[in-house]
Amino acid sequence: MSYDPGALNAALAAAVGEDSALIADLHVAFMESALRQVDLLARARCDANWELAAWRLKGLAASFGLTGLMALAEEAVQAAPGDPRILKQLRTALAALEQG
Repeated sequence: MSYDPGALNAALAAAVGEDSALIADLHVAFMESALRQVDLLARARCDANWELAAWRLKGLAASFGLTGLMALAEEAVQAAPGDPRILKQLRTALAALEQG
């Protein structure tokens, strides 16, 4: 599954126009929030905390039309807390988005 950092930038530009400083600020805020949810996933030790963080990440991704990240977050909902495979995939996806 590939991740298009341009999709995030396009969604931000559609929301705020051509204000590049605001787009950059919103990009940083998105990444901080997404990384926070992945950190919460990594620290979750029970199903409820794991699922809550995965749902929040899925909702955040949906807000910006990031379908690949949404699919990964949904996969995380179904995975066991602390699943190293899904955590690695999420971190890889966010690293690709951060490059944009």
